[in-house]
Amino acid sequence: METNQTTRKLTSLLYPAAALIAYKTRLEDNNSFFLELRAIDEEGNFKEGCPVSFEFMNELLKGYSERHASIPYGRIPDNLLFSDCRKGSERYIWYNPPCRRMMFFRENLEIENTEYNIPGVVYDAGEHGMKIYAYKDNELCLDTTLYAAPFFNVTGAGVCLGHAKLDKPKDLTYSRLLGYWEKKFWLTEFSHLGGNGNPTKSNLVLVTKAAKDAPFNLDELKPFNKLKLKDILK
Repeated sequence: METNQTTRKLTSLLYPAAALIAYKTRLEDNNSFFLELRAIDEEGNFKEGCPVSFEFMNELLKGYSERHASIPYGRIPDNLLFSDCRKGSERYIWYNPPCRRMMFFRENLEIENTEYNIPGVVYDAGEHGMKIYAYKDNELCLDTTLYAAPFFNVTGAGVCLGHAKLDKPKDLTYSRLLGYWEKKFWLTEFSHLGGNGNPTKSNLVLVTKAAKDAPFNLDELKPFNKLKLKDILK
């Protein structure tokens, strides 16, 4: 029976090749460490040790990062409000002010694929998936009221990303990470209302069409369970 590459890796016998040994003084107020690298011969014996250099540690960490690249780096974008980079708990919250966006729709909705005016939006994305909200304020503050996002494919605040296929950037700066999530939402095909029905006061199809040549009508937004921006920044 054939085995795939992952199975072969898991069932291959591993041999010790080297060991890192950390030395520390017994002084309670001294948190300094000395790292020593010792090669291990075929019989399992330690060879002569040598100090670990900064260059070695940098290469070691670089190799790990390239295989498990999920932690963004670089300049913090001005619109990033919250960041949790911990493995398994990744979560990022950011916003876009009102703007025009290219939007794509399933043919049965009879909405043209073109640019539309949209209100300001707040994104909440990461390990849990993606949520999106709308807001009205000219400038965000902790007490900014959040509204249901006036888009298709959204139930409550949860986004249905469908089968959107988009590779995460390998060189993961903060800007590229936020751009990746935004593309996953805006490049998808809007196809259906969420489980709660119209997220706007009027028919969403009509509201969307009206925003093609005019600013988005903020009076159409529905409050989202009295939610404030500060409530999601946790």
